Amino acid sequence: MIREYTQEEFAENFLRSKNKGGALNEEVLKTAKEVLEDIRLNGDAAVKKYVAKFDDEVPDTWEVSAEERKQAWQEVSQEVIEALKKAAENIRSFHAKQLQNSRIMQMGEDIVSGQLFRPVERVGIYVPGGTACYPSSVLMNAIPAVLAGVEEVIMVTPVREGTKIAPILSVAADIAGVNTIYKVGGIQAVGALAYGTETIPAVDKIVGPGNAYVAAAKSLVYGTVGIDMIAGPSEVAVIADENANPVYIAADLIAQAEHDKSARTFLFTTSRKLIEETKAELEKQCTVLPRREIAEASIQTQSAAVLVENIDQAFELSNRLAPEHLEIQVQNPLQQLSKVKNAGSVFLGENTPEAIGDYYGGPNHVLPTSGTARFSSGLSVDDFYKKITYLYYSEKALQEAAPQVIAIANEERLAGHLRAVEKRVKG
Repeated sequence: MIREYTQEEFAENFLRSKNKGGALNEEVLKTAKEVLEDIRLNGDAAVKKYVAKFDDEVPDTWEVSAEERKQAWQEVSQEVIEALKKAAENIRSFHAKQLQNSRIMQMGEDIVSGQLFRPVERVGIYVPGGTACYPSSVLMNAIPAVLAGVEEVIMVTPVREGTKIAPILSVAADIAGVNTIYKVGGIQAVGALAYGTETIPAVDKIVGPGNAYVAAAKSLVYGTVGIDMIAGPSEVAVIADENANPVYIAADLIAQAEHDKSARTFLFTTSRKLIEETKAELEKQCTVLPRREIAEASIQTQSAAVLVENIDQAFELSNRLAPEHLEIQVQNPLQQLSKVKNAGSVFLGENTPEAIGDYYGGPNHVLPTSGTARFSSGLSVDDFYKKITYLYYSEKALQEAAPQVIAIANEERLAGHLRAVEKRVKG
């Protein structure tokens, strides 16, 4: 089922490949651009048109009412509500440690410099809500924003049954502290958040996962608003030694593969026996999987098992891949953590499946994909701050700095810069 690669084959097919799964389709971009421009010019009327075209059901009102939000709590089991509350507690506790305070970098009689941390004022959270819905995404996106001090958190998600959103999403929004929910999804939701309409206010930043059309729309509105990232297909890499359990590894690969036929799963191991046992487990476990067709397509076409000479070699390949999720299933995994250079999030030991991080553990599950973990990080409280620097010079400090500033401005041939200093020190 999963194909075995040599290191050279793996490098050619997955590390040096021009298509790492993150490129946006030109036709999708074209559609997104047309829809966004219509919404920018025509507001609610355009939103309604595209909701009718893409989602069929057009809600009577866009906003989820207080009564609807209250009613949603009656439609979700108490067991699930308690699970979401506990997950939210873990997520909140983890992210609270990321909070920042404004700081003075240098303070003296003549020079003061520092940095202000100011929350983004209004954030839009996109939450998928069609054939599948993800209350965990509500928690992961909203809680860090609320902690950062964002004044208004707006959630958009498409209707699921008639003119209602999935009740579980409304409950999760309440638990996470979302202020307002609008019944709209797709490109049209991104456009409404970016440009504002008569009903939906424009935001300063849009975060949250979506399909290829949502990703394309986010890429096109960037600059008008901030975004978290452009997410590609989900991926997991597992580094395992000969002591690892093939049952667990197969289960974790399948858990990622069931997301999408384009999802990518990787196994780096020192044991050929483990590869063979994992292959057998993949076939066995997929037979009873509801999303079998999706998982099998992912594993057969987008995945790899790579036999390496030693664990250090496995980390070298993983760091070049820079996976969204990295599982380390070796003896004494904490001792190996220092070898990780590039990964979205790391899961240590056989009792820490990536699914724990998706739902419950605390670290964020909005993570860089398609190798972008080489230069970017998962969603955090930091994403909802603006960092504003400040500087104060006394007359004496300016007099002392002026010769150096004038010399540099003169070298760059920017006479206006030079004179802005010179007029102060020479009159």
